[in-house]
Amino acid sequence: MRLIQTRPVKPDVTIRVPGSKSYTHRLLIAAALSAGNCLIRNPLRSEDTLLTLAALRQMGIRSEDHREGIRVHGAGGRLQACAEPIRLGNSGTSMRLLSGLSILGQGEYTFTGSPRMCERPMQALLDSLNLLGVPARSLHDNGCPPILVPGGQVRQRHTTIDSGTSSQYLSALLLAAPCLPQGLVIDVSKGPVSRPYIDMTLDIMALFGVRVARDGYTHFEVAGGQTYAAGDHTVEPDASQAGYFWAAAAISGTRVNVAGVLPASRQGDVQLADVFGQMGCRVAHGADGIAVTGGPLRAIDVDMGHMPDMVPTLAVVAAFAQGTTIIRNVAHLRAKESDRLAAVSQELTRMGIATACGADDLRITGGQPHAAEIQTYNDHRIAMCFAVAGLKVPGVVITDETCVKKSFPNYWEVFDGLYE
Repeated sequence: MRLIQTRPVKPDVTIRVPGSKSYTHRLLIAAALSAGNCLIRNPLRSEDTLLTLAALRQMGIRSEDHREGIRVHGAGGRLQACAEPIRLGNSGTSMRLLSGLSILGQGEYTFTGSPRMCERPMQALLDSLNLLGVPARSLHDNGCPPILVPGGQVRQRHTTIDSGTSSQYLSALLLAAPCLPQGLVIDVSKGPVSRPYIDMTLDIMALFGVRVARDGYTHFEVAGGQTYAAGDHTVEPDASQAGYFWAAAAISGTRVNVAGVLPASRQGDVQLADVFGQMGCRVAHGADGIAVTGGPLRAIDVDMGHMPDMVPTLAVVAAFAQGTTIIRNVAHLRAKESDRLAAVSQELTRMGIATACGADDLRITGGQPHAAEIQTYNDHRIAMCFAVAGLKVPGVVITDETCVKKSFPNYWEVFDGLYE
């Protein structure tokens, strides 16, 4: 348990956050598929990204972690057989991207994870693989892990994908497609949610010299027989992690600049700063980062369908705003590390804040939050965003504070940098 200290915060501070989790996952995978050696600089070394790295090693990809970064020895789009189950904890990104990637391998791959991971949906990807002739299936016939994916079984070139729950299903197919002899033609039947993550995937593929033709977010054509070109790449700072510190500025009335996070980033969560601007904060886009300065907060009505990971953070800030904030288009948050809609609603209620949790939205009526012991549901984002409330509210205690290791191992050290 961690008691958050309610004491003076620096009036103007610059914070540095680690490399992007989403970029690290994708760069490691692209490097693994490349035709040579790649150095990934400034990678995020967290539970989730290290699970991806370990899984790639199980699939025959050599890598070394050095001071200057992670060196990956690409295998030219070929993956080795793997007799042992690939265990991915509660990393949904690892599960979705790597299970799709395994169609490039040989033999059968079994993917499993934590009890919560084994409740998270995978059926949309399994259905899409089945259309390609790959007899992928859920071993418990419930559409969730553990799942089995046979490698080397792609018989068709065209498939469809339902990305109404996660854009990562589509990203998985896109990443694998250029290494297939015939490539893939992919039609999106629903969604995708979290569209910026699709743009991120395509940008990384382009960095490695892979060509993709697209019609918006509904149709993609990837020519086969392409090669991911080896090269060295640097992971940009994580905009999702920046959000906690912009939230700290919004709640405390101070100025927080997050270094290296820029408006031009493909990370959709960078837009959270502008959402806080709509709530009454001042936002400055500088050459060295994005700064948020807190002010009197007012409620807003906002669609967060493409920034789902930032919903808990926004909800905590909304607890301090005047009026009722409505966060829309967020049904897919129920399939995250926890049911985040229910978790956020319950913990805000525990702090005395009125909430209403609908099928696709969350409503928060601002007020005067009081002390509470916050349950984290083993969800890193619940722990980190509710810690921010403790800057203003005495007596906020975060249970299981170590769950932040999933994405931000040194979060508490960086968080303490806010204090005078």
